[in-house]
Amino acid sequence: MEQDFNQNNTPVASSHLPLISVVVATYNGARYIREQLDSIIHQTYPNIEVVITDDRSTDETMTILEEYAAQYPNIRVYQNETNLKYVKNFEKGMRLAKGDLIAPSDQDDVWELDKLQVLMDHIGDHAIIYCNSVLIDAHGNFLGKKMSDIRKQMTYSSCLMFVIGSWAPGHAMLIRSSLVHNALPFPEYISHDIWMSFISALTQPVKYLPQSLVRYRQHPSNLAGGFKVAGRNKQKEDKAEAMNKIRTRVQIMYERCPQNLEPEKSYLKMISVSYKNFSIANNFKRVNVFFKCRKELLAYKGKTEFESWLFCLKMFFKIV
Repeated sequence: MEQDFNQNNTPVASSHLPLISVVVATYNGARYIREQLDSIIHQTYPNIEVVITDDRSTDETMTILEEYAAQYPNIRVYQNETNLKYVKNFEKGMRLAKGDLIAPSDQDDVWELDKLQVLMDHIGDHAIIYCNSVLIDAHGNFLGKKMSDIRKQMTYSSCLMFVIGSWAPGHAMLIRSSLVHNALPFPEYISHDIWMSFISALTQPVKYLPQSLVRYRQHPSNLAGGFKVAGRNKQKEDKAEAMNKIRTRVQIMYERCPQNLEPEKSYLKMISVSYKNFSIANNFKRVNVFFKCRKELLAYKGKTEFESWLFCLKMFFKIV
């Protein structure tokens, strides 16, 4: 059943069920936010709150959010005093969440109405569970692909699987709030979903549910990772900044990994040291550790053994 409200439009109490906080981070999302909010409000799981943090939108996003907050008492809207950017905007929303579990939400997707109920039914003792997603275009039309068709999705059992990336996206996650608080503060140079997954994998696997429960929208304004060179004059500067972020990310992961996790701690240290520069010694060290850990480091890429070997060899000349 959908979220229940009484005649005064107040949510009907469901105190016997854990509260799920849906955390939505918005920024200039007026074009798609109504459809996403409708799919959240009408979830079949009956005990939810919706926490929305807006990162100083300049379009009609705040007007729409205030309209929904006036209509649904379980929606709380906050506008940041300054632009926090993607990761810190999500962090703020999660700090404000009151639920036993937290479900991050992008502003432009559409959730299947039973998404939260299905994830709740399958999370078990895990701290994080995530599901598959289908891809839709800007108009909501199915593109005939799932996230799992692009990259390998799986239950992630090692923290090393998150060193260079993963394919466990935040929009598909349900997370225990205790794990979120253990992961705070979120590092600036690591996406919030990768960081929380890394923290979870230090003690238990991140569980994967193959069922598609999100319609993941593809459009020109999608927030993309990585960096883009804005012109020849800035190319060296941007590359240097990207290199610094990569090195910082690996160093943070090494420092957070506990001493009792061997050999993971040792491998993270070797990767971090080898990332410091492109000396011959560090180049060989980097290739060696990638060969040793290729099944974990490259798990989400779904490469063949031959492709994995080629990737490791390329690490002589680059860091990722």
